[in-house]
Amino acid sequence: MNVLALDAALGAFSAALAHDERIVASATEPGAVALERGLSIIATTLSAGGISAENVDRIAVGIGPGSFTGMRIAIAYAKSLAAAWERPLVPIDSFDLLEYPNAFPRTLSVVVGRPGVISARYRDDGATRRASGRVGEVLDELFGAGRGSEVVVVLGAPKDVLDALAERRIHVHPTDPAVTPAAAAAALAASSRVPATSVHEVTADYGELPAAKIPKLGAR
Repeated sequence: MNVLALDAALGAFSAALAHDERIVASATEPGAVALERGLSIIATTLSAGGISAENVDRIAVGIGPGSFTGMRIAIAYAKSLAAAWERPLVPIDSFDLLEYPNAFPRTLSVVVGRPGVISARYRDDGATRRASGRVGEVLDELFGAGRGSEVVVVLGAPKDVLDALAERRIHVHPTDPAVTPAAAAAALAASSRVPATSVHEVTADYGELPAAKIPKLGAR
């Protein structure tokens, strides 16, 4: 199976191509480059993998949470390609991309939406909780008063989140994602997932709403 995957939610625009669950090509560029460079990165990845559009079996895309603008653009690209090529589309959230392919007993996966604001998912022996908002509020909601002595594997957390965890005396083991870039994790994970029944089902997971801006009133 050939899988083309895109992601722009986790701090960069990345594309990857997997053939029979092995990455044969990937490319990534940091920053807000999805609009200007996204299509070129996709074309480069297909060319480097030696697989034409006709031989792509399915498309995968990271649906967030994460960067609002980049995520929307990557999803738009993926939906357009899936519709034009008549290929199934597989949506995968950012937390699964950070954790792939591991399954730790206690895992906190963190995605930064904007400075000081995060979306996080906490898994603890089968139970799963999610929260979005300011760092302290999210950690209080996920961990409550319980601290415990168990070590929590933490993925994707910047320094302010790690400091806030330390202040709460939560024992952590910061860990890097096993598969990078994010699109490579999506390409590998997608082969075993059920695609969406329609591209219209695939929507962005914003985690939390963008910061509101009060419009300026024009002169009357």
